[in-house]
Amino acid sequence: MSRIFVPSALTAAILSASILPATAAITVLDANSSAALPIIVVTASKTPEAIEQVPARISIIDEQTIQQSPIADLPHLLQREAALNIVQLGSYGQQTSIFTRGTESDHTLVLKDGVRTNTGSISAANINLFDLSDVSRIEVLKGPASVQYGSDAIGGVIQLISEAPKKQKLFTTMEGGELDTYKAIVGADLVQDDAYVQVRGQRLETAGSPVTDAPTAKDADYDQKGYSIKAGIDNEQFGASAQLQENKGNVRYNPSLSGNQDFLNRIINLKGNYNINADFKVNARYSQFRDDLSQKNNSSFFDTETNEGDLSAQWNFLPAQNLLFGLTDRKTEVDSALYSNKDLKTTGYYLQHQYQADGLSTQAGVRVEDDDKYGTHTVGQLAGRFQLAPQTSVYANIGSAFKAPTANELYYLSSYTYNGVTYITLGNPDLKPEESLSYELGIDQNIMQGLDIYLSAYQTKVKNLIDYVSGFPISTYENVSKAKFTGGEAGLKWKQDNWFASTEYAYVKAENETTHTELTRRPRQTATLSAGWDNSIYGVSASLVAKSRAKEYSANNPTSGFMTANLSGFYQYNPNIRVFANIQNIGDNTYKTALYSDFPSAEYYIAAPRQATAGITLSY
Repeated sequence: MSRIFVPSALTAAILSASILPATAAITVLDANSSAALPIIVVTASKTPEAIEQVPARISIIDEQTIQQSPIADLPHLLQREAALNIVQLGSYGQQTSIFTRGTESDHTLVLKDGVRTNTGSISAANINLFDLSDVSRIEVLKGPASVQYGSDAIGGVIQLISEAPKKQKLFTTMEGGELDTYKAIVGADLVQDDAYVQVRGQRLETAGSPVTDAPTAKDADYDQKGYSIKAGIDNEQFGASAQLQENKGNVRYNPSLSGNQDFLNRIINLKGNYNINADFKVNARYSQFRDDLSQKNNSSFFDTETNEGDLSAQWNFLPAQNLLFGLTDRKTEVDSALYSNKDLKTTGYYLQHQYQADGLSTQAGVRVEDDDKYGTHTVGQLAGRFQLAPQTSVYANIGSAFKAPTANELYYLSSYTYNGVTYITLGNPDLKPEESLSYELGIDQNIMQGLDIYLSAYQTKVKNLIDYVSGFPISTYENVSKAKFTGGEAGLKWKQDNWFASTEYAYVKAENETTHTELTRRPRQTATLSAGWDNSIYGVSASLVAKSRAKEYSANNPTSGFMTANLSGFYQYNPNIRVFANIQNIGDNTYKTALYSDFPSAEYYIAAPRQATAGITLSY
C-alpha cells in the first residue's frame, strides 16, 4: 500500500481514541487592512486593541491561511513575511533561524498563547519542530518589545494563538502528496454556555529531501506526533483556562545523515482573569515549557525547562486611558552533556500607559529586570499613532530592548586534543546583556475603498553583542561587538469583490559596527506577492517570495538570490466537506539557503523541491 493512503487507517485509529486537530491556509492582514470587521491583536501591548491603533508594524497570518495546508510548517508560513528572513538548513524538521529586520537569530521572541518558547541554551525557538494544529492565528510584531516581555524581543515577537472555540465541532483532516508526506488531524470542540473543551491530535511523516546540494546527499526523513487539550470558562466576570500540548518525534540531519535526533516540546499553560469592577481587571498566568533534544547516535543532549509566572492588573482610570502593571518571575533550568543543571533566574517589573481617543493612540512603558546573573537592567518604550486625515495615519516608535546571556554563553565547556595540544572552549559568567535602541516611523494610507498602502522606516542599534572569541588554546565568549540595522518596508493591499492581492517590499542593511562589515545571511532585499479569488465556496491563490543574495562566512561563496512560487485552491462542497490542494515551490527550485562548507568546494544547504499535496476535511 502506498504511504499516501495511510492517513485513512491512522485517522480511524485516532478517532477511536477521541483525539486530534484542525487544518490551515495563508493570508496576511496588517495594520492597513481594509477588512470590514475590526481586527483585534494582543501582542503589541499584552492587551486587546484594534490593529489600526497599534503604533508599530504588526501583521497577522490568519486561520484560513493556516488551514489551507496542515502539512505546511511554521518556517514555510513565515517566509511570506517580507521583514523576516527564514533560514532553514533543509526541509521539514531541519534547524531554522529567524532574522527579523536583520537582527540576530536569537533576537526574536516566539510565544505560544503567552508562553515563552525560546530555549535557555541558545535563546532561540526551535520553530522547525512546532505543530500548528491548534493555532487560530499568528501575530508578527516587528520592533522591540522588551517592556512587555523581557529578554529576546529586540527584533520582534511572533505569537501563536489558539482561540477558544465558539461552537460545537468534530472533524478530521487528511493531506498527502509528494516526498511520501502525509498529515492526519482529528479534533473536537465542545461548547456549553460559557465553558469549552478543545481537543486536537496529529501525526506527520515525510521521507524528506536532501539537506545539501552535494551529489551524495540523502533524503532527511522526519516524523512527529502530538496532541493538545484546552479547557476553560469565559464570561463577563471572570475567565480561567488550562492547556496541555505536546509534540515529539525524530529528525535526521546534516549531509551524511549521521545526525539522528529525538525531540520533545511540551507546554502547560494555566491562565485566569477576574474583573473586580468595570475599570479594574486582574490577569494571572503560570506556564511551563519543556524542550528536549537527544542524539540517538551519541550521548549529546540539551534539555530546557522554563517555569514562568506572570501577574498583572489593568486599570482604566479614565475613559480613554489605562495603566497595565505587573511582574513576571521566570526560572529556566538547562541540562546538557556539556554542563549539568544550570539555572537562569529573573524577575521583571513592568508599567505601561495607553491613551486612545480623538484619533490619537499612545503607548509608553518601562520595565525593570532583576536578573540573578547580571543584576538590574531597565528598558523603556514611547510610541504613538495619529490620524492625520480620515484616510491617513502616521506613527512613531522609540524603544530599548535587551537579550540576556544564554546558558551556552555562560557555562559552555568543551575540549579536544590535536597534535598534542588541548583546545578548550569556556563560557563566561561575567557577560552583560546585549542592549538595543530602535527608532521607527511609518505611514498608512487608504487610496480608495479596497486599496491601501503603507511605508515604514527604522534603525536599530545593538551594543554588547556577545561573540565567540577564538584564542589559543582557550576560546570563550565576550561582549565585543556593536551592530546597526537600517531598513524599511513598503506594502500595498487591494480587495475588490472576491478578488484580492497584496505585495510587500523590505530592505535592510545589517552591519557590524565594530568591524564595519555586513552581517551574514541577511539578504538586503525581499519582495512578496500574493493574489487570488475567493467566494467562500471555492477559491484559488498564488504567492511568490523573492530574495536577493546574502553574504556568507566565506566571502567567495555568498548565498545566491532566489524566487519561489506557491499555488493553492479549495472547494467547500457543503458545510461538512472541504477539499483542498497545494503546490509548494511550483518551479521545483532547490534554491540555496545557507553555506554548509567551502572546502574542498562550496556546498550549500538547499530548500525542499516541489511538493504537490491534496487533502480533505470532514466536519460535523
